[in-house]
Parts: sequence; C-alpha cells; structure tokens
Amino acid sequence: MTRLFAQPHQVKAIRAKHDEVIVTDMEFAERKLSSGIVLLSDNGKSEGIRPRWGRIVAVGKDQTYYKVGQWILISHGRWTRGADIELDGQEMTIHRVDIKEILLISDEKPQDESLGLDGVAQKEH
Repeated sequence: MTRLFAQPHQVKAIRAKHDEVIVTDMEFAERKLSSGIVLLSDNGKSEGIRPRWGRIVAVGKDQTYYKVGQWILISHGRWTRGADIELDGQEMTIHRVDIKEILLISDEKPQDESLGLDGVAQKEH
C-alpha cells in the first residue's frame, strides 16, 4: 500500500457527513480469482476504468438507504482519493463515494467470479 504519510492517522471513530457514504476494502492491486487466474493491477491504466466494490464503514445521519457493512459497486472514479487511518487497531484506506454513482448493493462480499472483467455482473449459462 502506497501512503501519503509514513503512518496512518489513528482515529477513535469515523462519521460521515449528512447523507454521505464512506467505504473501505476497494481493490486496486493484483487480484486472484478463486479459479486461480491472476488479474494484474490495473490501477491508473485504461483497463482499470471499471466499477469497483467497497465495504461501507460509515454513513451520514441523513442517509437512510445504505447501511454500514453493506458492499456497494461504484462507477469508475466516483470516489475520493484514499485516506489511510487506523481504527480499533486495524489499518484501512477510506474513500468517500458519490452516492448518485452507486450501481449495486450486496449484504455479502461479492465473489470476483460473479463479475466480468468490465465489472458488470454476468449471467450464468
């Protein structure tokens, strides 16, 4: 993980403003599918222009639709640069997302195999 600062900011709690949503666990590095196929890091490359999943860690007090713990699929680039924090002894990178650009919601972590390389859910034949 590349960091802006040598150490993550240690915080006791995070809270989103108004109706905003904060996520973590977005994948930007190399990924390995359960089938063993390795997808190289695509961050900053043209093939990296795709939606990405993130796990919600905070929602604003006015946000009634999304809940902490849900996974959301966000349109490419509709999130802020990451901020590295340490919360309850766990290091994470958090991003604020554009709630108008949330494509899908899942209560469970989506499996990589359920997504095509373009990040769109694929039908099973």
